[in-house]
Amino acid sequence: MRALRCALAASLAALLAACAAPRPAPEARPAVDVPPAAAARARVLDGAQRMIGQPYRFGGTQPGGFDCSGLVAYAAAAAGLRLPRTADELLHAGVPVRRADLEPGDLVFMRLRRKELHVGIVLDGDRFIHAPSSGERVRIDSLGAPPYARHYLGARRVIP
Repeated sequence: MRALRCALAASLAALLAACAAPRPAPEARPAVDVPPAAAARARVLDGAQRMIGQPYRFGGTQPGGFDCSGLVAYAAAAAGLRLPRTADELLHAGVPVRRADLEPGDLVFMRLRRKELHVGIVLDGDRFIHAPSSGERVRIDSLGAPPYARHYLGARRVIP
């Protein structure tokens, strides 16, 4: 038993000595290089996905209720981006993107019967997150599903 205590004490002394030893200076750059755009896209998507299940509220811009462009503005702000507030203004922000070239974080637009103009945030080549309409909740839908596929208007890239 005494031998075990001596071994533990020696191990503890070695660990403490290692902690007190001088360490090399940290590298100037992170271990993994993440392009600023990729990091911004990830933060926008994270901000939007955390709001899944929040109710639709006309004019809503924060947890407790969002309209479609309010969700986009909220998610962008979570990434440190400042975007226009309305879907119509967003339709003219950034640069146009072909549907075949959609990337996560791009904005997609539709002209739906219940709304004049609708906007959502692309998650991948087929899915987007949005605040659909009154009585609904923030959710993920497919761009290929009705009514979105038939009423797709275009897309914009707002994260360079």
